[in-house]
Amino acid sequence: MPDSIRAPFPRRLGTMIAPAVAAATIPLLIATGPDAVADSPFAVEVVAFEPGVGGVPGYDQPAAALGEPARMTGWDWDPETVTPFQPAWLPSQVVSLGVGGSVTLAFDHEVTDDPANPYGIDLLVFGNAFCTDPSFPAGVCGSFLAEGGRIDVSTDGRAWTTIPALSADAACPTMGFVDAGPYDSSPGTEPTDFTRPVDPALGSTLAGLSHGEIVIAYDGAGGGVGIDLATVGLAAIRFVRIVNDGSESTPEIDAVADVAPAGLLGDLDGDGVVGGADLGLLLAAWGDSGPADLDGDGVVGGGDLGLLLAGYGG
Repeated sequence: MPDSIRAPFPRRLGTMIAPAVAAATIPLLIATGPDAVADSPFAVEVVAFEPGVGGVPGYDQPAAALGEPARMTGWDWDPETVTPFQPAWLPSQVVSLGVGGSVTLAFDHEVTDDPANPYGIDLLVFGNAFCTDPSFPAGVCGSFLAEGGRIDVSTDGRAWTTIPALSADAACPTMGFVDAGPYDSSPGTEPTDFTRPVDPALGSTLAGLSHGEIVIAYDGAGGGVGIDLATVGLAAIRFVRIVNDGSESTPEIDAVADVAPAGLLGDLDGDGVVGGADLGLLLAAWGDSGPADLDGDGVVGGGDLGLLLAGYGG
């Protein structure tokens, strides 16, 4: 694979169609993630899994889709920061869906339609789509590689509604840190917010953007496919089902997230509350800029600390 594509096997999981694997439904499999807590912004339970035919061998662990998206990927001796040019690809981070395959995930609370959310987006789905880099290692998006997957949502896990015109493994690619380069091998100090959506208009305009321009356009968000529940007339959902409904591609799914309401100032790690971890991130960014600059004055300082402490525990 030429460097201009920058997509060896693990990164382009779904483009390598494996021999057929035996389909096996796992009904009502309860698989609570190790970091799951009450009202987690991420899915905490695998309800059902059907691997389908042609999924990538070894990438059949549905629990990989629980919890927050990956910020780092790769092996210990060859780590990679997750960026729009380096997607998550470890078997513990993404689950592959062969033709006819599906994974059904549940939140521990209702994800509600909230017009006050940024861009009106209520739900985010994270795959491992990525940008190619014809000028590698310049970090300029040439084309966008995505592998689809139908998105269904449900309130009760029985009656399902399909989200039209959107695919699960698609724009916008996951980005783990605001201050990491396109091909970094170590984590940044400013994590993105996985409960904050990217402007949905950006998905169709990635081509030609540099990594730095993508970082600016994401505005502290961590990527994902944004879904407004109002578009299908639902007030709330609790279950998300991703389906490979017959294409030869194999979508990979990393996570689903409940969008945090606008105004949850100080929730820097995206866990839905303002707490000690957020305070640590703010102090680590002291004197710099980025998501911890809560008052927008261009530098993280005393004013930002005051705002975070005012919302502490919220």
